[in-house]
Amino acid sequence: MAERRQELLRAAIGQIEARGVAAVRIADVASALGVSNALVLYHFSTKEKLVAAAFTHAAEDDLAHLRKLLGRRTSALRRLRSAVRWYAPTGQAKGWRLWIEGWGAALRVPALRVVTRYLATPGKAAITEVIAEGVAGGEFRCPDPAGAALRLTALLDGLAVQMTAYTGAVSRARAQEWVDDALARELGLDRAALTAAVR
Repeated sequence: MAERRQELLRAAIGQIEARGVAAVRIADVASALGVSNALVLYHFSTKEKLVAAAFTHAAEDDLAHLRKLLGRRTSALRRLRSAVRWYAPTGQAKGWRLWIEGWGAALRVPALRVVTRYLATPGKAAITEVIAEGVAGGEFRCPDPAGAALRLTALLDGLAVQMTAYTGAVSRARAQEWVDDALARELGLDRAALTAAVR
């Protein structure tokens, strides 16, 4: 039962990425797995519930990986840079098309707005916690860890939109340079110190 639900959620994520929230149908998810519409509706009684569960599933996977990176036994700076590089649209994080679609749909679908807002909170909190830890340990200076986490994730989200929606608008190298510049600035480090500290 749980395994089938996971399969349905993964299929829904794929269909949302391919078709968009507005266009995706229960039938598309069912067809992708070769199952009946009734089976999808048995697990998720409406399309809205399926979509909300799919976004929750994707976010939980991303958050688990982010927490793994931030929980490593190394310096706060190394953990932060590793997490930021993974999360950035130049890194290995997948699903930017899904999240951009979700943000757009959330403007029109109140239930999805609640889900996307709720799911954004733990990631920012985890980054805030590691920044505060690095400040307490004297690794760097940051008077407002929560503000820094919000500014960093806002930059990464904005770059993701540019790089996903407008192919070629920003090169991967330029985006990574901007991300490192922002991280150094938020932590009160110069760029050379940031690079040297994480080699």
